[in-house]
Amino acid sequence: MTEIARIPHPLSDTAPSAGCGQVWLVGAGPGDPELLTRKAWRLLQQADLVVYDKLVSAAILAEIPSSTERLFVGKERGHHSLPQQEINALLLREARRGRQVVRLKGGDPFIFGRGGEELLALAAAGVSFGVVPGVTAATGCAAAAGIPLTHRGVAHSVQFITACLQPGQPEPDWSHLKPGPQTLVFYMGLALRERISQRLRALGFAADLPAALISAGTTAQQQVVLTTLAQLPQVGEQLPSPTLLIVGEVCRLHATLDWFATTSCLVE
Repeated sequence: MTEIARIPHPLSDTAPSAGCGQVWLVGAGPGDPELLTRKAWRLLQQADLVVYDKLVSAAILAEIPSSTERLFVGKERGHHSLPQQEINALLLREARRGRQVVRLKGGDPFIFGRGGEELLALAAAGVSFGVVPGVTAATGCAAAAGIPLTHRGVAHSVQFITACLQPGQPEPDWSHLKPGPQTLVFYMGLALRERISQRLRALGFAADLPAALISAGTTAQQQVVLTTLAQLPQVGEQLPSPTLLIVGEVCRLHATLDWFATTSCLVE
């Protein structure tokens, strides 16, 4: 078996000295373990502790050596297994113990992943850290569904929008969203699909504008539901979370470019 080389310290060209812990913020991608970067995989093999979220798939967790300590700190709507401040404190404490910690997050940690918040806490405490980007859900799920987020003559821009709001947080300003040759991607959009439909139609988006709901994208459990903005509230109830919502004319391309279900290399 090929020997796993140590990953250099993020702030130098040499590996960290003994007793000097650090935290790597690693993007796990949308679910398919083959979409992990090589660096992400190597860090998972080297870690003393992997602190992971709910959106990290079981197939990716299976890539972690059985001897490596794992700690689940996932969040669900209305319930956090560990409050964010305690997660920050945990990362700080374990790094100060001299451990090599991987903070594993679904998708990309800097796109609606609160990665910046955790690193700010580490930076303030003087703890060494590094970042490994991951394939974000928008690009990974769209590719697996055969939906190009941009397409010449159809969409020349794309916006990523979170539909997950904190309790008591005011609803975002929708006025900057304008009908046109663009694609809108809503993370965690399933529960708020009725509100999204209403707000976009009030802004002048066409009732027959195509939309797609993608659940468990890039995995063998992937489901894609095509609909329109007007019909969006009436579909998708059976889909499990997390579900990505794509709105735009590019969704029409799914019928022709849906390659995923016909390939023989699906991830079980």
